[in-house]
Amino acid sequence: MGRIVLLILIGLSEGLVVGTAIVAFLILLDIVPRLAELTGTQNKCRWFEYSIILGAVFGALGDFLDIQVNSPRIMVIFIGIFMGMFVGLLAAALTEVLNVLPIISKRLGLQKKISVLLTAIILGKILGSLIYWLVPGLW
Repeated sequence: MGRIVLLILIGLSEGLVVGTAIVAFLILLDIVPRLAELTGTQNKCRWFEYSIILGAVFGALGDFLDIQVNSPRIMVIFIGIFMGMFVGLLAAALTEVLNVLPIISKRLGLQKKISVLLTAIILGKILGSLIYWLVPGLW
């Protein structure tokens, strides 16, 4: 009985640490306010926050409880698009915060061709996503 309680406490504390780190990361990158500013919906910031929280909760529950949803292919396409948008937002915000592109372009000697570097990054991300989603057994 004591071992089960200990495992529950360890699992909850790990989840708390990971959740706190993710929230701190999203706050550091300023994702929600930037998204609201870009879409012109500053008065609806709470909806963005709620959708991120609900997505995390339902994603964790689906993974933990091994829930499988049989959905049509068109639905899977939309889910993949939204997942890609979220990962793209995180990646773009992270590169902006870390100011990565100017540093990489300077080291590679591509200061005048930064659009080539950006295009290569985008195409690599698209190709990697397509391989991940289209090759059976990778996910």
